[in-house]
Amino acid sequence: MKIKSSNIGYPRIGENREWKKVLELFWSDQLNEEQFEKEMEHIRLSHLKKQQEKGIDLIPIGDFSYYDHVLDTAAMFGLIPERFKTEKNELTLHTYFEIARGSNGKIASEMTKWFNTNYHYIVPELKDAQPVLGKNRLLDLYLEAKLKLGIEGKPVILGPITLVSLSKGYDEQKRAELLHSLIPLYINVFKQLNEAGAKWIQVDEPILVKNIDKDTIEEFKEVYTAFNKEVSEVNMILQTYFESLEFYQEIIELPIQGFGLDFVHDAGKNLDNLKKYGFPSDKVLFAGVIDGRNIWKSGLMKKRTLVNELAGMIDKDHLIIQPSCSLLHVPVTVKSEQKIDTQIKDALSFADEKLEEVVLLTKVTNNEASVIELEKHDQAIAALSYSTYRNVKNVQEAINILNDYSSERTDVTKRKEVQAERFALPLLPTTTIGSFPQTKEVRKERLKWRKGELTTEQYEEYIKAEIKKWIGIQEELGLDVLVHGEFERTDMVEFFGEKLEGIAITKFGWVQSYGSRCVKPPVIFGDVFCKETMTVKETVYAQTLTTKPVKGMLTGPVTIINWSFVRDDIDRTDVLNQMALAIRSEVEALEASGIKMIQVDEAALREGLPLKEEKTEAYLNAAVHAFRLATSSVEADTQIHTHMCYSNFDDIIQAIDALDADVISIETSRSHGELIASFEQHHYNKGIGLGVYDIHSPRVPSLEEISQNINRALEVLDYRAFWVNPDCGLKTRGEAETIAALKIMVEAAHQFREKLSTIETV
Repeated sequence: MKIKSSNIGYPRIGENREWKKVLELFWSDQLNEEQFEKEMEHIRLSHLKKQQEKGIDLIPIGDFSYYDHVLDTAAMFGLIPERFKTEKNELTLHTYFEIARGSNGKIASEMTKWFNTNYHYIVPELKDAQPVLGKNRLLDLYLEAKLKLGIEGKPVILGPITLVSLSKGYDEQKRAELLHSLIPLYINVFKQLNEAGAKWIQVDEPILVKNIDKDTIEEFKEVYTAFNKEVSEVNMILQTYFESLEFYQEIIELPIQGFGLDFVHDAGKNLDNLKKYGFPSDKVLFAGVIDGRNIWKSGLMKKRTLVNELAGMIDKDHLIIQPSCSLLHVPVTVKSEQKIDTQIKDALSFADEKLEEVVLLTKVTNNEASVIELEKHDQAIAALSYSTYRNVKNVQEAINILNDYSSERTDVTKRKEVQAERFALPLLPTTTIGSFPQTKEVRKERLKWRKGELTTEQYEEYIKAEIKKWIGIQEELGLDVLVHGEFERTDMVEFFGEKLEGIAITKFGWVQSYGSRCVKPPVIFGDVFCKETMTVKETVYAQTLTTKPVKGMLTGPVTIINWSFVRDDIDRTDVLNQMALAIRSEVEALEASGIKMIQVDEAALREGLPLKEEKTEAYLNAAVHAFRLATSSVEADTQIHTHMCYSNFDDIIQAIDALDADVISIETSRSHGELIASFEQHHYNKGIGLGVYDIHSPRVPSLEEISQNINRALEVLDYRAFWVNPDCGLKTRGEAETIAALKIMVEAAHQFREKLSTIETV
């Protein structure tokens, strides 16, 4: 009897972001469809071959995507939004990308976070949906791997209940109808895969780790009983991740051959349930024991103890070792990182290294490798733990006296009065979220500077020229509150990661955020502190160019933490508070330099929300305290702004208020104003800007579209508190479209301002 190894999913982007480059060449018409498909096939097969060479027994097939796996599943079952349907009702590659990106006046489908990760998925729209199975992409991909690489892969598909649960546009009655109509379509997919020789099929149902109810459990019983009845010969894995399984006893009794459980992020609950209630002897446990979401080496000696404990309860031939979730959420390989301190690098483990950990742990458990190899592997973890990086006396002393730092500001009513007098802004003040287009020229100059082809002085002069150019553009457009444009910044988190101590920036540590958009999360490896000012120079320069207020632009502590790979040797809240104190010092430096509007973005506050409701209060309390710790030491006439990305805010509206920011801006346009309803039931007495157009689509919004969004917001919000701004930063947009869109936005604001001015004078 032998334990086998498995993988749940692999990064799509490639070691050098080959996937991203092919996508963007196709979108810019530099590749035709045939060339695009050929390039993507090459990338896809190379990923499978690598996993084969690593020694993974069960290799996932179908986790590779041209954009997003949720969109793939919806598209395969004909769940195409009405506005994108063609006369033939066929899903072309063009239509697929239209749904994700929008075009020709068609607004893209909403995009939101995949559970509590930094990955965005495209939200299926199920209003009037009539599911139908189109091309079985999983069958094609399974046969491709089998015929071209000799890989008997494990097809992966998003399960029907999670698919419907993550969708929008239907009521509870329609939900039942949708599930009933999807059952035979899934069965057809499973039958075709079985006939082609697939031995295992992975059905992802991560909705099972959320606080679901009994009705959802009944849905699982109905759906999976139907699957088993029609395709009982198929070995199906019900795969969960990110948290512990809800309704453990009921779920493991489903007529399924295998269950995938997370033993990393479950807080021990999955293991406790296994001990308490046992595990069916005729089923296979796919044990997620290697962390698939963070980038630190696993302590394999401890993992060996866990696997041995599992093996004591389950026959070895019914136990399979794998990562805790898809490796989509980590970079591809550590081997490319040549510039990171060796002590840090040796403790890192990206996707390829995690597969090696899975295989090594499997071999040792099967007595095919020595325990000495595990001990050798773990040495790097201990070395970093005892290093000076993780034992900075001043930082640790500050955390010990945290209560000595104020986190309270002057009453908001008083702040409004003094800020209104200082800034004298018009009704519906217009502004942007922070960044302006990072053109090829900007990136080229930055690269030349990094290579030493430009001196620091030359590079800084170039950045100053860009700032001056865009201050002028903003003045000409008539914006009321300006920004310097962030041309010196690669990314809103990476930039601060480069400036703060205790954080490393990788060179190739890219992960997919949405579509072809990739980010490099900073690696928080040690105690965090601020050695010198980070943003003062550029912001103060911009302010010298205009009499209008220029916002200082910072990223908040919660977002930096949530968009970074965080050290796992101390409590996450301690790391968060270290970050808050570092940002606090920069806020104070900006204010001391005369910058009286300071935006501290918490774009990712909600996405860090725990999946379990019982953990929510503790998370929000820590997040609110960290933000206030970072922003509460300023004077009453200094205006604190913040920004948040796509979210359902109903469940955190109290926390948003508790941040005590003077002005908050929120992305809302892709959800067509639906998020505005969050404020209908809650009186919000501070400034607020609900994004009036979507910056993620390569299109210029119409005046009518922006006006509708403003009007919808003003039905709920006090017009005296409302700000007009785009959804998010404009870094990824082109210059021409940015200027055109902002011009329309300002025009819309002025039209409403004229109407409201009449009301004010009556």
